Amino acid sequence: MQQLVLPVLLASFWTVCTGSGDWCYQSQFTCDHLCNVPENWNHVNSACGGQKQSPINIVTRKTFKDDRLTPLKFQNYEEIFRSTIINNGHSAQVQIPTVSTISRGDLPDEYKAVQFHLHWGANGGPGSEHTIDGEQYPMELHIVHMKKAYSDLTTALRDTEGVAVLGFFYEVSSSSNRKYEPIISALQNIQATNGNTSLSPISLAQLIPSEKNLTAYYRYKGSLTTPGCTESVIWTLFENPIPLSIEQLQAFSKLQFNDGKQMTGNFRPVQPLNGRKVYRSGSAVILANSAILLATIAIALGLSEPN
Repeated sequence: MQQLVLPVLLASFWTVCTGSGDWCYQSQFTCDHLCNVPENWNHVNSACGGQKQSPINIVTRKTFKDDRLTPLKFQNYEEIFRSTIINNGHSAQVQIPTVSTISRGDLPDEYKAVQFHLHWGANGGPGSEHTIDGEQYPMELHIVHMKKAYSDLTTALRDTEGVAVLGFFYEVSSSSNRKYEPIISALQNIQATNGNTSLSPISLAQLIPSEKNLTAYYRYKGSLTTPGCTESVIWTLFENPIPLSIEQLQAFSKLQFNDGKQMTGNFRPVQPLNGRKVYRSGSAVILANSAILLATIAIALGLSEPN
């Protein structure tokens, strides 16, 4: 009889603690804060149950090489701008006031940058939205663009190719990335939801790898990763990660959700591919082959050395 007590209590708990109301991340859900966790986002917006949802796990051996995925052209990414960083209740977000654009790389149009935001784990732990061969990075940056002809994201999202998002992963570094100091120092002033503060002058270029290191990437068609989950996004995910120290990564976890809870785990779990193809740039293959070639040469040299 005692063996039945725990299952009954757990069943009662989940019956009482059923998600309702607004959407939230799994890390936010408690009996004191009832909300729709990612698996129930389709209750908030039916599009979240669509067939082309993001993020996804990229299985590199199942990607398709596409020679049309040439290096992107970044226009005005080095331009310095002033802006405000805000805690919007589920991330740290910065509006981009300059006309910075991306094109080429088999994008169907020229796209202008609108805003960037981030997704992270807990105190530098796993937290990226996309994963590569099942590996989850500590954090992921999304630079959101819309077709240059549109004046707002709402309109752009009505176009099935209206939005292009560049995704960048982060890795733990032994030293601080000084280019990120304007953002890291500003986080302490936006801990509460709707908190905002001015950013020291920055450029988009200083936040991402140099252009010569942006030739290896993956491409697929998907959606926004928060409700309404609109399936109008062309995703470009770059191989080369951005280094941040563990202290810099931990600074993001000091932000708070709108209920005052520590903002950690603000990522959506990976979604089914549902038959979609993921493409890789030719450079990704060349880089991989070069690495294998160098390793082979090193082994050969090691074997040929006299004892």
